[in-house]
Amino acid sequence: MKSRLIATLGVATAAACPIIATAGTAATAAPAPPARAAASETIVGVAAGDKRFTTLVKLVKSAGLAGTLSKGSYTVFAPTDAAFAKVPKATLTALGKDKAKLKAVLLYHVVKGKVPASKVVTLKSAKTLNGASVKISVKGGKVYLNGSTRVTKTDVMASNGIIHVINKVLLPPA
Repeated sequence: MKSRLIATLGVATAAACPIIATAGTAATAAPAPPARAAASETIVGVAAGDKRFTTLVKLVKSAGLAGTLSKGSYTVFAPTDAAFAKVPKATLTALGKDKAKLKAVLLYHVVKGKVPASKVVTLKSAKTLNGASVKISVKGGKVYLNGSTRVTKTDVMASNGIIHVINKVLLPPA
């Protein structure tokens, strides 16, 4: 009964808000973990179990943020491995050597609290744990962060938050 209610709510939400349906159904390289399994895993656990996020998980662990992102309630705009592949290797290497800068970049992808897609589409911006805000816009039924980073999949649920998959790495303002 509970899973039927959740499925019905999901269909109703998608029908009521085509932006969410469009943003949440974009093609991705690998399927998200099953909802039941994901709901019992933390954000870090869900990401670690999804082959799209190997670089992100490695960097989160390197920055010492795995524990932080496993406690509390967060929304993560998670770049895929393909998104990290767009970043010059020298930049990734430099971030790997500077833990403070790496933390700043990673925390720019995290918002405090659970912010589902239905709420994201109503926002103009969201303050990140980095302290800076990320701009949010909806164009042609798709959700964008800072104008050009597209949300490709929404509402990947974890026990302590939500993951929204993005196609680029966000860089905080200088």
